[in-house]
Amino acid sequence: MATTYKTFLSNDVVSTRTLLHEAIPVTGTIVSGVYGDFQSEANVKNYSHGMFQSVYDYPYLSSSANHIFDLGVCYSANSSFSGASNTQNSKKINVYNQLTQVLMGYDATGSILEFDEDGDILAGGTKLRECFYMNFARLLNKDEIKKGTFALTLGVHSNFDNPHSGTIKISDAGATTDYRVNSPAGEYAILYANGLSGSHITSQTACGLLFYQAGIAIVTGSVFTDATLGGKLTDAYGHAEMSPTMGGTAASSASFDHVLTGSSISASCDYLRHRIKNVEFNNTTELNSTIYFARINHNDYNYSANPTYLSASKIRVKNSTTDSPVSYITTVGLYSADNELLAVAKLSEPLKKDPTTEFTLRVRLDY
Repeated sequence: MATTYKTFLSNDVVSTRTLLHEAIPVTGTIVSGVYGDFQSEANVKNYSHGMFQSVYDYPYLSSSANHIFDLGVCYSANSSFSGASNTQNSKKINVYNQLTQVLMGYDATGSILEFDEDGDILAGGTKLRECFYMNFARLLNKDEIKKGTFALTLGVHSNFDNPHSGTIKISDAGATTDYRVNSPAGEYAILYANGLSGSHITSQTACGLLFYQAGIAIVTGSVFTDATLGGKLTDAYGHAEMSPTMGGTAASSASFDHVLTGSSISASCDYLRHRIKNVEFNNTTELNSTIYFARINHNDYNYSANPTYLSASKIRVKNSTTDSPVSYITTVGLYSADNELLAVAKLSEPLKKDPTTEFTLRVRLDY
């Protein structure tokens, strides 16, 4: 226990913040097709409540499995899709309301704000009322998703059996400088879709929102529908065929619209996974540090309080009475104002200290 203390002055302490990033790739083979046949992959978990689906990087019953993200579909009560006869109608509306309550908040009248395509939630812009969402696990996004790094590649070709013949890329392009802060969940940016193979979107088109701290991507279902039918695509072939079992051609009851209203949430998630080709982003870990500069003057800590420092009342490290006292510094202790030990830092090797030397020891406390 220390018997002599030195007080840190204001210029002896400095705080820093470091942002660490990791690249996170999630390939479509993990999302669908590696651990079983469509739709019964062993790394995909459906729940009895049927409100979302969880995707793991390994069969979820294994202790080695890591949760990657939750996937779900929803629509607003104000959507033209809403109808009492729809499959799980109330649950899809409830999920939409839960997401918007957390991510958008309320207006001055106490009404829940809807997702807005341009992020200007109070200006009455185009609303995102029929959506699918990806809620990434904290294991992946850590403290937040790094702005400008998110990309989701979707197959939007009309043929269900070969969805990636035509692809679009949905990203938060330009978000490093253009993002919003008017969400109770933190910062968010607009997602834009661009055509890749097949040129299914000819220009950058707003299609969703990405919430960085929450780790949630909201994407409008209209990315699977042609512009002539109110969607985002420009191929004039109607709809992307979402389901192999709901019949017919691309413009028939296999469209996203009909899947959203006529299929359960779990089944809709299966069809979405079938069209996910790749998801990638950089996560962010915020490392806060306080650095203490322990300044040891020439006349400080030249003696040791250790009882073994003395032998028969004489300093062991002195050969004669005229020798300078010597000590070895091995540890720095950080104490509270009432001298309670709070943290201990160990030196890599003892430092020899005598009246002819001075040191400044740099102690970093990370949290």
